[in-house]
Amino acid sequence: MVFILAAGVIAVALLFAFINGFHDGCNVLATMVSSRSLPPRYALILGASSEFLGAIFLGRGVAKTVGLGILNIRFVTLWVVLAALLGAIIWNLITWYFGIPSSSSHALIGGLIGSGLAEAFFLGSHHLEVVNWISLGWIFAVLFISPPVGLLLGFLVTRLSFFLSRGASPKINRVFKILQVGSSFFIGLTHASNDAPKTMGVILMVLCILSLRKGVKVSFTVPGWVVYSSSFFLALGVLRVGWRIMRTVGTKIYRIRPIHGFGAQTGASIIILLSSLTGFPVSTTQIVNSSVMGAGASEKPKAVRWNVTRSILLTWIITIPLSALIAAGIYLLIRVLLII
Repeated sequence: MVFILAAGVIAVALLFAFINGFHDGCNVLATMVSSRSLPPRYALILGASSEFLGAIFLGRGVAKTVGLGILNIRFVTLWVVLAALLGAIIWNLITWYFGIPSSSSHALIGGLIGSGLAEAFFLGSHHLEVVNWISLGWIFAVLFISPPVGLLLGFLVTRLSFFLSRGASPKINRVFKILQVGSSFFIGLTHASNDAPKTMGVILMVLCILSLRKGVKVSFTVPGWVVYSSSFFLALGVLRVGWRIMRTVGTKIYRIRPIHGFGAQTGASIIILLSSLTGFPVSTTQIVNSSVMGAGASEKPKAVRWNVTRSILLTWIITIPLSALIAAGIYLLIRVLLII
């Protein structure tokens, strides 16, 4: 029974990877498509291939942070992981329906916290010890610092691009279209280096919980099949990207041209890559959107549709607590219905 449940949780984790790519892949493609640097069909192929490669070769440190750094696996069960994943998936689908670019990372972290605390209080043991609060504090610090840094980098790279291309003929747009295609491939690599390992980390958590139940030595190494399956489903999700969110990122914040797309994606890629290499899970959605704002503000701050960014900011703020509540509710519902 335990192994059947574990297989089910792993299947849901791969579904989360697919929805993550479907939901967040628009961040990789939006500026490239909106600035007409590439037609949508070719943008999808470039995005999916870069995501697959980035997931395989980069960022496994993030997998260990998510799998072992948020919850204490000695105090949680597979039901906690299942409820956390379902809570994150439900929140992603809600925000996709309304075309709001929310954070899959925030949703997953909120889900793990909510379901973990729900089990601790339901069972009446360990309580707050279920959460690794010190590690979580560092994760939160990076999560909330990275978007302003992304905004600043998007602003600076775009300003530098304007400075270097001053006096150039309109043909310079062709150069920036080529540069943006390169930066799009780079951001696909870095996005996958941070987002695919989150699914790997959840599956690693499942495997560690099984090892503890069997009383065997816990291995903290991410197996190859976990890496390849998570990479595949993330890339598959990008191929089915959520166009509603893409319209918000690509057209409603600022009228993006190739020079803005290049600046935004280059700035976002730098901060995401640094976070992946240091093992910190960040919100690629927040960073990309912040970089787009910074790129737009570098030319005309008043041209940025700040009323749209306010609604995006509100979603960022409420994602963790609401996904935590959804996951906690799902966990308690599972307990009541299955009487476990």
